[in-house]
Amino acid sequence: MTVSRTNSLPSDGREGGSAAWEVLLPAASAPTRSRGRALQAALREAVRSGRLAAGTRLPSSRDLAADLGVSRGLVTEAYEQLTAEGYLRSGRGAGTWVGEAARAARPSARDLAPRSPGARADFVPGTPDLSLFPRAAWAAAQRQELAELPHHGLGYPDPRGLPRLRTALAALLARRRGVVADPERIVVVSGVTQAISLICGTLRARGLGEIGVEDPGSPQHDDVYTATGIATVPLPLDEEGLALDPLRGSGVRAVVTTPAHQYPTGIGYSARRRAGLLDWARSVDGLVLEDDYDGDFRYDRAPVGALQGLDPERVAYTGSVSKSLAPGLRLGWLMVPEWLAEDVVRRKRTIDLGHPSVDQAVFARFLERGDYDRQLRRCQRAYRERRDALVAALAEHFPGAEVSGIAAGLHVIATLPERYGPQGRFLARVAGAGVAVRPLSDCRYRPANDPGKAAAVRLVVGYAHLSPGRIREGVRLMAGAV
Repeated sequence: MTVSRTNSLPSDGREGGSAAWEVLLPAASAPTRSRGRALQAALREAVRSGRLAAGTRLPSSRDLAADLGVSRGLVTEAYEQLTAEGYLRSGRGAGTWVGEAARAARPSARDLAPRSPGARADFVPGTPDLSLFPRAAWAAAQRQELAELPHHGLGYPDPRGLPRLRTALAALLARRRGVVADPERIVVVSGVTQAISLICGTLRARGLGEIGVEDPGSPQHDDVYTATGIATVPLPLDEEGLALDPLRGSGVRAVVTTPAHQYPTGIGYSARRRAGLLDWARSVDGLVLEDDYDGDFRYDRAPVGALQGLDPERVAYTGSVSKSLAPGLRLGWLMVPEWLAEDVVRRKRTIDLGHPSVDQAVFARFLERGDYDRQLRRCQRAYRERRDALVAALAEHFPGAEVSGIAAGLHVIATLPERYGPQGRFLARVAGAGVAVRPLSDCRYRPANDPGKAAAVRLVVGYAHLSPGRIREGVRLMAGAV
């Protein structure tokens, strides 16, 4: 194929000036039945990639057919199809040209998944040990489900989730977390983030414009609240949990909490504070959204039951497998009060028509066979060992360091003696040594005027994704830097 950007003619009298027809040769040699589709695909890709730029005049159908050794009808059909799609343009007696609509495609797809910055030691919290994922058991459950799943099971699911999975989840949550679990009020979601979005969107539609959040907490989730049109009101904590006087004075009627193991401070709400929080919700006809993100992992005693079990009509309860299996599964659950259930389910149906049915069926089998309980026990043993290793390493390399919060979850709060500060200098030095850490100040909605000058160094230290050896080495590197 010969092409040109102008009406100039080469020496042989045809249109064009540079030979680009070779990009179509593989299509011309395709099997007879698929040759037309192959030619169209090759032309389309040449336009998308920029090999044929906008404004380029193409050879006549007769000339291109002769160059490629194919029938003229095949080329004519390809020109007509791509003209209809907008890749080419033509006019009677004016020839065929590359259109202006197409733009050169990106050479490759970018991966925007969050990744570690390549630190020598990464103590940033929030990630479980993904090597603990039970690949063999999950693959076996997946094979069995695909073999046994009836054809209708591949259709659009109940937006709440498969009845089988909701029944299995209800049994799990009642047994392990003390939840008052009604399968009819469980909604299978893609994670806690979607659960928060569903609740906030439903409350906003009912006229609520604000929701309370724990401070310190997770300011990075503000975009989730903003997307639903609801504003956040940061509320302070004390040693027992969410402080009640500021909550009562805030005017909010809904609040998001992590009572089993508060993120990031690591405290567990006291029995008195849990009761007070429910009294507040009843007094304002309000709602508590309980995020039980790592409630299964308690190392010094049995986990405290969920707040939802005390008042199912004032607490919406959510959790996921992100810490116990893997966040990439995008599987979670939301237990909603009866008065919110219909609106939440309607919103879930509108957003995505329900969670993938095959994934739900596999997880249901995983629960029914006891595989999930075995996975929780495995993670419990591993994470307890790693927490112990972190506490011992901090005591060895940072004498006088204090670790606060209950013995639970996947992170600790470490407060280092003032001699290691100020905090800004400490963070700069450990970053220079290739150690990634998160200061507690990053978790505040209302940070101090200059947290970098603070004398005390307070860190949120994640450990679940690191082996005991990597934990000890990372703490040693951090100490060496300061």
